[in-house]
Amino acid sequence: METNIFFCGYSYHMNGYHSVHKEGFPAYLFRLQTEGSCVVVVKGQRMEQIKGNLLLLKPGDYYEIFVQEGKKSGDYHIACQGDWVDEWWCRTPKQNMYQIDLDGKLLSLWNQMIVAKRRPQSSQNDELIDYLLRALCLTMEQTMNETVPSHPYPYKVTRMMRYIEEHATTAIKVEEVAEHVRLSVSRSVHLFKESVGKTMIEYAQEVRLNSAIERMKYTTIKLEQIAEECGFGSYPYFHKVFKKKYGVSPGVYRRLEG
Repeated sequence: METNIFFCGYSYHMNGYHSVHKEGFPAYLFRLQTEGSCVVVVKGQRMEQIKGNLLLLKPGDYYEIFVQEGKKSGDYHIACQGDWVDEWWCRTPKQNMYQIDLDGKLLSLWNQMIVAKRRPQSSQNDELIDYLLRALCLTMEQTMNETVPSHPYPYKVTRMMRYIEEHATTAIKVEEVAEHVRLSVSRSVHLFKESVGKTMIEYAQEVRLNSAIERMKYTTIKLEQIAEECGFGSYPYFHKVFKKKYGVSPGVYRRLEG
């Protein structure tokens, strides 16, 4: 069975809203609250949805949603079916609700899906839509797994790691990382070092080195440009850091790997 997306979009309610599926929702439903709040009832359980709540339903789940008059509620949502979605859903246990960070990559994928489905049927690229849905599900799964107690790092630490990974090639500051997770600098520094076994700066340096190695292996970009693009600022500094880590200069490493 091909992937079937019944609807995909963004909703914003200010004047009250109510919808109910007493016989069970007919497809998989993924709903991410991005603004305001609402109340949902899933399989008889009443839950308030606030910013960052990700709701997951499987076909047949009782579903009801209320937005009170005068309150606002904004959410991304998608209803879908298909063999791949069935396999994805069944391979790991899933809760009905997760509290996640409103990650830019996840929202970007959702927006790309919305735009792709908005086109006239004759202009839609079914293969692209299928891959976007898979990317959306896998990104949601990664984000969801980072919130569960069995994850190797506390959720705040995982969020710090993801922020560092995303911004490592810029002049990242510890203060910015701490602000991102709403912790004091001292608390974030201690928690990160205790959990990861290295400082934020050391972790950022590791990400930069990995990024540099990828460019050295798979491109012909000059080493000076790689140093700049990967956040080292200058080639002499890149040379120093690289040789300390790997025991050879970047130039020698590139020749050996080539």
